[in-house]
Amino acid sequence: MADTRDKSLGEEKIEAQQVEAAQDAQLGHLADQEDHETGIWKSLVKYPWASAWCIYACWCIILVSFDLQAAGSVIGIPQFRKDFGFKFGDDYVIPAGWQSAFSGAPVATAVISSLISAELADWVGRKNVLAGALVISFIAVAVEFIATTNLVFFIGKLINGFMIGAVATTMISYIGEVTPLALRGVFTCCVGVAYGIGPLVAFIVINYTGQVESRWAYRTVFCCQFGFAGVATLLLPFMPESPWWLISKGKRDRAIRSLRKLGHDGEAGHKKLALIELTLDQVRQETEGVTYMECLRKSNLRRTIISIMPLCIQAFSGIAFVAGYFTYYLQLAGYSTTKSYQIQIAQPVLSIVGNLMAAAMVDKVGRRALTFWGLVILTIFLLITGGLGLGSSQPAITGTVAFILIYSWWYNVSIGSTAFSLLCEVSTSRLRVKTIAIGYAVQNCINVMWQFVIPFMFNPDQGNLGAKVAFIFGGLCLFSLAYLWYCQPETAGRSYQELDEMFAKGVPARKFKSYKTEAEIQNEAAAQGLDKEQM
Repeated sequence: MADTRDKSLGEEKIEAQQVEAAQDAQLGHLADQEDHETGIWKSLVKYPWASAWCIYACWCIILVSFDLQAAGSVIGIPQFRKDFGFKFGDDYVIPAGWQSAFSGAPVATAVISSLISAELADWVGRKNVLAGALVISFIAVAVEFIATTNLVFFIGKLINGFMIGAVATTMISYIGEVTPLALRGVFTCCVGVAYGIGPLVAFIVINYTGQVESRWAYRTVFCCQFGFAGVATLLLPFMPESPWWLISKGKRDRAIRSLRKLGHDGEAGHKKLALIELTLDQVRQETEGVTYMECLRKSNLRRTIISIMPLCIQAFSGIAFVAGYFTYYLQLAGYSTTKSYQIQIAQPVLSIVGNLMAAAMVDKVGRRALTFWGLVILTIFLLITGGLGLGSSQPAITGTVAFILIYSWWYNVSIGSTAFSLLCEVSTSRLRVKTIAIGYAVQNCINVMWQFVIPFMFNPDQGNLGAKVAFIFGGLCLFSLAYLWYCQPETAGRSYQELDEMFAKGVPARKFKSYKTEAEIQNEAAAQGLDKEQM
């Protein structure tokens, strides 16, 4: 009798657990359906705090973009060259070795940092990794500020690279995890806006202080870095941890509190919790762990490639030349140093305009269409720029400058923005931060390669290609277009649950947009069931 009673109790317990799991699954499907039915403006009104924390994450990325720009810009300040360089004719020059070290050191340590910080983010959380990165930023900028020798300044740049890798990796992952479905395209495109604001601020500061005949000519730039990091640090204690990370660690109570801070109150919070749990449970069937090797196994390999390829295409499309050599090209073309800097300020302004346009278009046009057709137009601009570079007349030079500026705008309307959306959307939920880290590491490696190769192609005493270097990037874009046409899926409007299902089933890239998922069917059934209950 006792054995029968125990068995009966055990069966009842299992049955109760199954009923509870079914109810949670239904809640999750209801939350997913509600997300699909909520538009952009309604999401902004409904989830102002989630939007605010996405903006905060973008603010942190401004710190990254500012530092990356400042590293190269301070070399153009006469007082910096005087303090850290040597007399050469009537001017002062920074040794070429140190120039390469100043620009290459942050990139090298950022590669290492992005890979390490992704591991730490899965271990201690996104918020703690950001806290550590901000501490590193204060230390590194302080070293740069007090530096009076090339070695000390180099050490500061080297240390700051660890902040760059950590913030760039974890903040994009954070945006992808806390933003509502309808706003995911908008805020991932705003990452591009953040990468434009940093250089713009750096250019404006240097334009006003660069001619000061004291150390404050360049130390003012470092003070701005303190400002960006300071604001981020003041708001950090109030930042909600990623609910996806908390649930993956079994911290349901903390996840509920985090969801509440993001605007998911009451029943809405429990629905969102159920959706995250449902998505993660399904992902666990496809991924055995959260290691880097897992990114290269089974269906994850395809997802990893599709996630990181747009970042690689960014690096192959000529942005390294346009961003790093535009001022130098202007000076070689005969523009004065002052005029060159004034024209260059237009570059980040146009970039920001392009990013904002992308944020407005990315959901209506779609990620795939905006990326592919945007790159088609960008390729045409590159080929025209290369063609104008064949001439040496003033109209040809003016036309080249104009098309480089047009490139800066259109690049950010297309691949410059959509790459960030695809990076965080396509990667599977459990491996998102690691996939992003791999993407940044690969992109930075390509950019390091360009830092060594472009001078030999571009400089007058080497290949002397000048603007004709655009032909090379245009050719690389043609190969990139072939990849995008056959391999890039449409992810706009798809929840992570739907994307997981389509990748698990091996749906061809060009069928993603029209494919009807089981998740959609279950979402609709759950919504219909709720309507019947209410009737």
